[in-house]
Amino acid sequence: MSVSLADLNSCLNRLLRPGDYRDYCPNGLQVEGRPHINTLVSGVTASQDFLQAAIDKGADAILVHHGYFWKGEDPVISGIKKTRLKTLLDNDLSLFAYHLPLDAHPQLGNNAQLGEKLGFRIEADLDPFHKSRVGVWGYLEQPCSGETLASRISSTLDRKPFHIPGKAKIIEKIGWCTGSAQSYIELAYEAGVDAYITGEVSEQTVHFARETGMHFFAAGHHATERYGVQAVGQYLADEFSIHHEFVDVDNPV
Repeated sequence: MSVSLADLNSCLNRLLRPGDYRDYCPNGLQVEGRPHINTLVSGVTASQDFLQAAIDKGADAILVHHGYFWKGEDPVISGIKKTRLKTLLDNDLSLFAYHLPLDAHPQLGNNAQLGEKLGFRIEADLDPFHKSRVGVWGYLEQPCSGETLASRISSTLDRKPFHIPGKAKIIEKIGWCTGSAQSYIELAYEAGVDAYITGEVSEQTVHFARETGMHFFAAGHHATERYGVQAVGQYLADEFSIHHEFVDVDNPV
């Protein structure tokens, strides 16, 4: 079976609603390829290694969380940007990229999928008045100690998290946001959580966690953002009866 590029594009935009977000990049179809798609390959970032892996898998289109054309970057098409775009164009590959809309989808998004895997129940957004702040808070289905949660993160993500221990002996209420959302720790504190999880850590994050007594976990930008794109890819495969495959190009950050 195959789906037209136009129909796939329309479905993704209805599903992920990119117009709802003020983002740092264009969300949706970033590079147009062949008009019909039999095989969709998904991944976290449209790096050169990922592009080659997708080609090897016979991709007609690729779906990623981190695409191209970020605000503030040099607009000149040279260097690795030229090489990546040439690879897409030479192979007639379409590139779909969704950043904040993929983080935020209530069932298929990165936050929802990470919470499902770690046993968290979403209650609300960390900032309900600011749509582009996509962090959430909720409760552990099985409350546990910080050490137990660190072990659970490690075994689930296959990545040992960086952990600042907090005051709570048992973590019940938790905030989280995948990727580089360490600055949301203040929103998490205002929400009254026992712990906050994101992908990365900054120098000032450590002091904030220590001085407020929150548990803080940095579980890896790449590691925390592998699941939303897989869920959306599988949704499209089921919807259109096309082949979908996720390719994980490892990244230690």
